Amino acid sequence: MNALRLRSGRALRLRPGHACFLSVATFAAALAASPLDGLPQAPVRPPDVRWVPTRDEVVDGMLKLAKVSSADVVYDLGCGDGKIVIAAARQYGARGVGVDIDPERIKEANENAKAAGVTDKVTFILGDIFDPNIKIGEATVVTLFLLPRLNLLLRPRLWKELRPGTRVVSNSFDMGDWTPARTEQFGNFTVYFWTIPQR
Repeated sequence: MNALRLRSGRALRLRPGHACFLSVATFAAALAASPLDGLPQAPVRPPDVRWVPTRDEVVDGMLKLAKVSSADVVYDLGCGDGKIVIAAARQYGARGVGVDIDPERIKEANENAKAAGVTDKVTFILGDIFDPNIKIGEATVVTLFLLPRLNLLLRPRLWKELRPGTRVVSNSFDMGDWTPARTEQFGNFTVYFWTIPQR
């Protein structure tokens, strides 16, 4: 019996005379189970927004508005290059978790965390921020830079899963009729601040 050995070490065994009948689905499943080194992964689904890096002064403003401290766990939903949670860890000693649907952004975020020396404080998750299997309940601060319609879709999840008193900060976009406790301007960007209410 022949074997096609992937670089990960996993072998696909082929019966003589049947190699040409190995289905695309079978091969794709094998790659998914053992991705080849160097091959880019595809997003779990197309991203909802085009990634735009958050400006440094806005990152600083969001963290200050949320009064982040070393006692906090900061979740950035749609974290991009990881800039916000890395800054929270480096500047305030907070723990951070970033979630993004794009594997390239997650790769970049992990590289940035290593360069900043905060890999012990931050974690990046490849996934969909609307996936209930990605738990956000430990967050004490949630940061966002999405779009108004995505904020509105996410709002029920924030209210349901976050503890009362958890701080939510959004760059540029509000949440409809959820009146912010504060707004502040950082350059051309408005930052919105809410606190999860008592049930």
